[in-house]
Amino acid sequence: MEQTLIPQVSHSIPKLYLLTNDDDFALLYQKLAAALATGIIALLQIRRKQILALPNGESMLYQEAQQIVNLAKSYHVPVVINDDITLAEKLGVGVHLGQQDGDISVAKHCIAPDQIIGRTCHGDMALIRKAKTDGASYAAMGAVFASNTKPHAHTISRQQLIEGCQQGIDICVIGGLSAENVVELTGLPITYVAVVGDIMDLPVHKIAARCKEWQQALNTWA
Repeated sequence: MEQTLIPQVSHSIPKLYLLTNDDDFALLYQKLAAALATGIIALLQIRRKQILALPNGESMLYQEAQQIVNLAKSYHVPVVINDDITLAEKLGVGVHLGQQDGDISVAKHCIAPDQIIGRTCHGDMALIRKAKTDGASYAAMGAVFASNTKPHAHTISRQQLIEGCQQGIDICVIGGLSAENVVELTGLPITYVAVVGDIMDLPVHKIAARCKEWQQALNTWA
């Protein structure tokens, strides 16, 4: 099968999209403050699966999320909540939905029209087209590389990424991405590059420098 080629033209630089990890909240907050202070983070997702698994997880997550949202607002960084439309509505933020975690139509009804709605689409063009039709802000494709966060996730090919970028909706890539390997995607018209471990697994004092390395890597799109 002949490969579709992307024209060799300059594209906008992808935006760095940071996801929280499951660190103790005090440490997590310090890490987020260090990352956001660089001015490089364009979108933040609150994803705290271990907290949610606790008996009082929903209450704890709400309290944590309030503090994170206030921190992000101080840096003018929009926030999305992972998989929870009700919490997103309470907090006045956006939401990212997996395929089994709620309808985009419900999210659009519940949250403000200026808030971001993301949809997990893996490498499936039909799901990407449906996300666009339903009114999602972006479609997330991945895993691009094997990752520590989701080690058993299927990776997608460059050809799938190329086709995904041709579906008329902003594309977010996720999965095993680092400031070193993201340059393999240079030239693709990607809107968001989602990162967890490559930033959040570092100690607080190393996060700012790593964010700057990410900015240098993303500047290769220019």
